Amino acid sequence: MQPVDFTTLTAACSEIRANWLPSRLEQVYQRDRYTIAMALRTLKQRDWLQISWHPQAAHICIGDPPPRSPDTFTFSQQLIHQLSGLALVAIEAIAPWERVIDLQFARRPGEAALYHVYAEIMGKYSNVILTDANNIIITAAHQVSQQQSSVRPIQTGQPYETPPKLTGTVPSLSESQERWQERVSLVPGAIKRQLLKSYSGLSAALLETMLLVANISPETSTDTLNPDDWQRLFERWQEWLQALNSSKFQPAWTKDGYTVMGWGAVEKVKNIQELLNRYYSNQIDQQLFSQLRHQLSQKLNNILTKLRNKAQTFKTRLQQSDQADEYRQKADLLMAHLQNWEPGMKEIILSDFDTNLPVAIALQPDKNAVQNAQGLYKQHQKLKRARAAVEPLLLEVQTEIEYLEQVEAAIAQIDTYQTAEDLRALEEIREELIGQKYLEDPEYRSRSANEPPSTNFHRYLTPSGFEVLIGRNNRQNDQLTFRVAGDYDLWFHAQEIPGSHVLLRLEPGAVAEEADLQFVANLAAYYSRARQSEQVPVVYTQLKHVYKPKGAKPGIAIYKQESILWGKPQMVISH
Repeated sequence: MQPVDFTTLTAACSEIRANWLPSRLEQVYQRDRYTIAMALRTLKQRDWLQISWHPQAAHICIGDPPPRSPDTFTFSQQLIHQLSGLALVAIEAIAPWERVIDLQFARRPGEAALYHVYAEIMGKYSNVILTDANNIIITAAHQVSQQQSSVRPIQTGQPYETPPKLTGTVPSLSESQERWQERVSLVPGAIKRQLLKSYSGLSAALLETMLLVANISPETSTDTLNPDDWQRLFERWQEWLQALNSSKFQPAWTKDGYTVMGWGAVEKVKNIQELLNRYYSNQIDQQLFSQLRHQLSQKLNNILTKLRNKAQTFKTRLQQSDQADEYRQKADLLMAHLQNWEPGMKEIILSDFDTNLPVAIALQPDKNAVQNAQGLYKQHQKLKRARAAVEPLLLEVQTEIEYLEQVEAAIAQIDTYQTAEDLRALEEIREELIGQKYLEDPEYRSRSANEPPSTNFHRYLTPSGFEVLIGRNNRQNDQLTFRVAGDYDLWFHAQEIPGSHVLLRLEPGAVAEEADLQFVANLAAYYSRARQSEQVPVVYTQLKHVYKPKGAKPGIAIYKQESILWGKPQMVISH
């Protein structure tokens, strides 16, 4: 992930300064453990200033409005308590070339600042700190104790101390090319590394794009650069310093990330706020998606392994109880042939009533024939009772396995991150598993916990133009089948295979052609656990024939009066 460097921070702040000073602070909302959003209002507009101290994605920009779910963090409550209704009057770097921004709040423009919010955008050491006018810390996003850092503890009630000063040489527009070249090439080495070592305020991403447009490989040794190379590189260097000086930047996407210098651009962006918001929202969501998918898959795998072992134990006990009738038959045989028994017998062989075949019956030599028969009758009763006890337990475990396989199939379908909706679909699965007590409730709720189920179903159009909606998880399956569906829609599902609920939307009087039905059957097969099969049996029926059993888990439905089609998952081109 590309970190925010000094250049990007300067560019972002100059744009915010131009459009949002002065502004009134109306609200503060903490999105997660690392991000706050401040609602700012000017005479012309209202928007959310986002400040993140995420260790890999610390940034500051105008971002998206926060979700509707309640904010349960104390840091944001402390900020709103002190800053509500005040004016944001200045956004300044605490010193040249430093990545610490001082947001100053006063009663009104032109008055002295009553509070400072210091946004330290410094990679894994990033932090956001609120102080009073005398720079005494009121609260911090991340408190740092004396034990954690004797150099710079950050604690409530202590004076705010700025990070250690930069010790390296800082770039300057007034430095001549000869002096600059001499400094960089003093010790031969790769040009990118030598620039990073020689000057403060640079980042790897900035230098890579700078060297790219100067047509020099980052690994080129300084002692192999010719005068033209140095000349081209120095021109880019000057171009960079002039952009910082004049606050004129060109935000754009590059092949591997973004730039605010326009170098190596593959697509220009209208402003830096949109660039940073999109990049970091996407990167963090992608990271959360991978972590959550792995966590959910691991958890389900562990639970299913235990449940399948449990089911196997029950099945073994049922197989044993299948011998119950055998014990009764042997007891009946023995009682019918008491005259054949002799004292001390360990085994007796008698002819079966029906087949006349010989049946060997093991006997206890210290008991007579009647006592042996009674022992066999007892064994018969015991095994019958075991069956009566085990059958409902096995059914319960199998129902649970079916439900969790349905959840597992939904996770398997959400296999790669493409949009924020993919993360939302996974978060809904996590909430469902918390609701079903398979997962612990985390320390803070995810953003989907208190929101209504999303309606970001997969959507397709059949050959005749009818809309098809497909649930991405159990929560959406229930929403689709029991809330969204109309009386004339048709409901599809892979037969007895975990998969999505699929809805073919039909207006009153509309009739789906055979090609439409086949198209939807293919989709139902594709969005099921049998995606890799050549053909999958798919049932479809009218909505009035689909029910949710009382007390059933999410996503479970029963149906009747169904028709069957063979779906071909390979015919579907995912979108």
